[in-house]
Amino acid sequence: MATLVSPSLLAADFLNLQKDIDMINRSEADWLHLDVMDGMFVPNISFGFPVIEAVAKICHKPLDVHFMITSPERYIAQTAKTGAMMMNVHYEACTHLNRTIHEIHVAGMKAGVTLNPSTPVCMLEDIIGDVDMVLLMSVNPGFGGQAFIENTIGKVRRLRKMIEESGSKALIEVDGGVQNETAPRLVDAGVDVLVSGSYIFKSDKPEEVIKTLKQL
Repeated sequence: MATLVSPSLLAADFLNLQKDIDMINRSEADWLHLDVMDGMFVPNISFGFPVIEAVAKICHKPLDVHFMITSPERYIAQTAKTGAMMMNVHYEACTHLNRTIHEIHVAGMKAGVTLNPSTPVCMLEDIIGDVDMVLLMSVNPGFGGQAFIENTIGKVRRLRKMIEESGSKALIEVDGGVQNETAPRLVDAGVDVLVSGSYIFKSDKPEEVIKTLKQL
């Protein structure tokens, strides 16, 4: 399977989102990654439904929505209403993860589960068959532009082994510090989807960066 690329909106120009989303639409990007932060689960506040709804109207790519918030299950119906393709929730934020995944599927979306850097992949053993994707954070969530956590490479390999042994169809996505040096190693370890923010949006030729990531 070719590597999927999901550029992170958090690094886009919020004074001119139309321009950056037009670039995403023209590019070979597969999805658009949206990081929703509440200032409680992570020490930052990003954007909410007004931005998601506005982006959904003009973005031709499927929306990959990552909720870094407490009690994300409260927003399943509202997220589905935006037309989002993927609703991704944190393992650490969901007391009843099985129920939340089920409700995301009932709402018509794919269900993703995110693990913080310190959460081991073994925590997903009893749920791996039910999820469509696992997002491994390769930085501590909350801010863009952080340095890549090296342990992520081994973590990807452990997760890939778990997926293969369980017969799960889950994709592996990684977010944080994804650039020219880390991306090839991540794909080699078994990553299916690369999330990249600053590396893409701050580039002079973002469409070429996306194309290069897809060819890994």
